[in-house]
Amino acid sequence: MATAHYRHIFLAGPNQTHGFTSPGSRGRVPRIPERNREQHSTRLLSRLQQTWDESDDRAAVAHVDRNGAYIDFESDPGSDLITKSLENMQAGIRLLNIRTEGSEDSERTLATVYVPNDQRNRFLRKLHAYAHEETAGGQPRNARMVNSIGDIHRSVLESFWRADERSMIPNGEPAWVEVWLRGGGSEVAPRFRAAFSGHDLEIMDGELCFPERTVLLIRANRQQLEDIILASDDIAQFRFAKEVASFFVELENREQMEWVQGLLDRTSYRADADVAVCILDHGVNNGHLLIEPLLDNADLHAVIPQWGTHDQNGHGTLMAGTAAYGDLLEILNSDEPVQVSYRLESAKILPPPPAQNPQDLWGLRTAQGISLAEIQAPERKRISCMAITSTDSRDRGRPSSWSAKIDELASGYEEDAKRLVVISAGNVNESDHWRNYPDDNITNEVHDPGQSWNALTVGAYTEKVRIMDQTLANYSPLAQCGELSPFSTTSVDWPGNKWPIKPEVVFEGGNVASGPNGSVFPADDLSLLSTSHEPHVAQFEAFRATSAASALAARTAAQIQVQYPEAWPETIRALMVHTAEWPDALKSQFLPPNPNKGDYARLLRICGYGVPNLQRALFCASNSLTMISQARLQPYDYLNSEARTGRAISKDMHMYSLPWPVDALHDLGETMVRMRVTLSYFIEPGPGEVGWQDRYRYPSHLLRFALNGASESMEEFVQRINRQAREEDEHPGTQSPSDKWLLGQSRDVGSIHSDIWQGTAEELAASNLIAIYPAIGWWRERRHLGRVASECQYSLAVSIETPTEEVDIYTPVANQVGIPIEVAV
Repeated sequence: MATAHYRHIFLAGPNQTHGFTSPGSRGRVPRIPERNREQHSTRLLSRLQQTWDESDDRAAVAHVDRNGAYIDFESDPGSDLITKSLENMQAGIRLLNIRTEGSEDSERTLATVYVPNDQRNRFLRKLHAYAHEETAGGQPRNARMVNSIGDIHRSVLESFWRADERSMIPNGEPAWVEVWLRGGGSEVAPRFRAAFSGHDLEIMDGELCFPERTVLLIRANRQQLEDIILASDDIAQFRFAKEVASFFVELENREQMEWVQGLLDRTSYRADADVAVCILDHGVNNGHLLIEPLLDNADLHAVIPQWGTHDQNGHGTLMAGTAAYGDLLEILNSDEPVQVSYRLESAKILPPPPAQNPQDLWGLRTAQGISLAEIQAPERKRISCMAITSTDSRDRGRPSSWSAKIDELASGYEEDAKRLVVISAGNVNESDHWRNYPDDNITNEVHDPGQSWNALTVGAYTEKVRIMDQTLANYSPLAQCGELSPFSTTSVDWPGNKWPIKPEVVFEGGNVASGPNGSVFPADDLSLLSTSHEPHVAQFEAFRATSAASALAARTAAQIQVQYPEAWPETIRALMVHTAEWPDALKSQFLPPNPNKGDYARLLRICGYGVPNLQRALFCASNSLTMISQARLQPYDYLNSEARTGRAISKDMHMYSLPWPVDALHDLGETMVRMRVTLSYFIEPGPGEVGWQDRYRYPSHLLRFALNGASESMEEFVQRINRQAREEDEHPGTQSPSDKWLLGQSRDVGSIHSDIWQGTAEELAASNLIAIYPAIGWWRERRHLGRVASECQYSLAVSIETPTEEVDIYTPVANQVGIPIEVAV
């Protein structure tokens, strides 16, 4: 069953109203057709018996001794399939994969199920009970499950492939295929290898082990894959193995051109795109066929005209290709249509090699590059992306002139125009450090200007663990799948807890090969693929490290901006952090078995909030709701505001009474649910280095958020967090729900704050008040600068998520807010 996608709900702003009435939705009712009980049971019994007979006949012809059979259950077109009832793990009946086929109105859901031979009668008994027995309510027994089944048949090879990959099934020549085996124990892979050791089947060494799946790489064609299904009881899924970068890099340029042309034929570009990614680098060569449709000559800039706009270094064109298409390996290994709905810009801020910019001009060059792009196209919404960093580690989290300039640019202090700037965290590049992975990543600090408070700083993790180069047969990936990339720097060693969490997020950055005698080096097989700056020589080139990760981040930001034209830069940054999660491998790598808040605080300094989820950043689902508020607040004022005299004091606090789906939450009762809150704003940097070691002086202002406890009224809540609201300065005696938050106070650094609340649905139903209030900044402390009464703007993102898709929490909230329920495209 396909999940409907809805737009995020943008709230009108803060309010003081905390009473509301819910329409009381109980979730979308599954689409299950009415059936003629006798006819339907007779037909399904016949189809089930026919399926068993066909499976037995196939096994007999192939002379294989099987312990079970694979069966496909499918719904009628336009109806749902109740898949949970098809699995019984105690009986060994396993649900292997679920897929959908057809257009939305006629979509069918199909489920492939493994049934042991000694459990064959279980489904027969269910069908007999449906035909002849009633529940206490007078309904046919098992009616919900049986009525949802439109047909039953023997599983075939296509049953184990994603529908969009079936065209890649190797019919003739063998190809590399991922075989996903059910089970994650240590015996699964050896059992498969032993079963096919005497066959003409190439199985690559090594496997990936997950809690319920083990993945091996085999080289096989259609006939061999069908034989595997007949002979093995462990198959869950097949996936076409993605080629590694070396495959494309090593092709002749003529062959690479064929791949480029194939991609162009299925790619569409938006001619009226008003969102751009501006690459601040060595320039970009837009003569490349993949770059040309996205980068006009008018959008090629150089801060020094004599440098020219072309890219002699190669790095800028690599950045551009990744910002436009992501990892080209993923697109080239697919035949799906591609759409790029934004455009590229290039601002050359570094001279041609071998010359280098003086360090004290880097902030200026950055500002000049952004300015050139803005002058050329002032109407565009722009994400500026820079992967140029200094290796000087003197700053240790303290602002530099470069990072402060970026903070100023992002804050819009000079032009009142906010900007989203994406920066790479900087790289660990020495083999001596890689040999001490990941310990040396902890001591290698994020590079200048990655400490910028307002920039989205991007580190790297990796899922690149496949080495195909035969010359590297004795090598293995240094990092395991989902772990920190060996290139990524961190902020663990920054002194104290006053500097921002950096990086905020991580994206794919590639891996390092580790081999005999301690040799470690980057390998094309463990890299991303992007566009070469010399297309007359080659179309593709391997790309890696936090440069590649930051280009991927800029691409994600642009996609969010296209989907939500009304979103502020603060909101784009908020959604990327808000939807980020730590892969299990990252948590296993750096968290102890029973982590506390301090352990999570350290994890934040290593890999930020994790890997952003683009799908969640773009859409809500019926059981996963995101609300966004973009608001302005005046944090401080003069004691005598009219005369602008007297000492500076804190002024405003915003209160949100969130439109919770109260009825739906009450229905869930003690079910555990999750809420996430993210607050994002841009500070203005302190005007001089004298205060940069003081966290209250570098940022112009600071904001915080707080949530009421489940048993705390609005009056008590406000009195708890706001002294002005108390009578005779008496605390109301209530407590914050600090035990519900994953991070707690460790979130309160920098200018973006995100945390996860976990509790029961009943508790969440009563915890719907969020306050946004100011903490001290130099606007308040430095009255002589005339910024005391300034306004700031912020974005607040709040999500709630239930564990079941059968509960609709989106509709009641949309109804309360008064917005139409539109399925997003």
